[in-house]
Amino acid sequence: MRTIVDMLKIRDCNAHHTRERTRKWENKMNPYEIHFTKAIQKRYPDHVSDIVSQLNFHYNDIAQDTRFALTSNNPIDKRLEFSSCFLALIKTLDQRGESFETIRATSLEVVTDYVQPKTNMQAFFKRLTPTLINTWLGRALVKSLSKKVRMNQHPDGFVARIITDKQATYGFGYGVDILECGICKLFNKHNYQKYASILCEVDEITSGLAGLQLIRTGTIANGAKKCDFRFKKIA
Repeated sequence: MRTIVDMLKIRDCNAHHTRERTRKWENKMNPYEIHFTKAIQKRYPDHVSDIVSQLNFHYNDIAQDTRFALTSNNPIDKRLEFSSCFLALIKTLDQRGESFETIRATSLEVVTDYVQPKTNMQAFFKRLTPTLINTWLGRALVKSLSKKVRMNQHPDGFVARIITDKQATYGFGYGVDILECGICKLFNKHNYQKYASILCEVDEITSGLAGLQLIRTGTIANGAKKCDFRFKKIA
């Protein structure tokens, strides 16, 4: 039988672990903060500390809505963690009275820096992915991915459909239809939906880094029913 002392020890231990998990969560911004700080230092050299502090304040609030992405089986949901930081920056600059174009330019500077490969090895693997699509390994990975992304893992997450028909994908054999956009849901929830389309612009950059040209007729952020991602290899 547990004594009162044992129960107190267990309670203290549980409290310690709870504090530790909270501390780790509150520091979750760290993997991304360097990319945001770099742009803030460049554009607001006299207000870096205030802006970064406000950004982290908003992030800790917004990230409550994307915490599910950390354990989601849908790999596209993983984008929501960074999107929380992105929205926190937008919210911070908007509350400072910055214009849409200034917020857009600053945000794109941050995201462009974030997606750039930092080593030759990273650049190699980004360009390797398209060449794997039509191999047995690529087809197996696509099949597995298709099962994971078509299920609604969380009401605030993504739902997508993988397209493998050659004719429907310009002969490439791979495309994606985003049917529910987790980023749009997040921005809508915080009444910042007019800024969600900025992240759509980054898709062309990431596609180019993989040696692909992005072909898209519409995005949910801009009022379309789906985001259709189709690709062609850049010669």
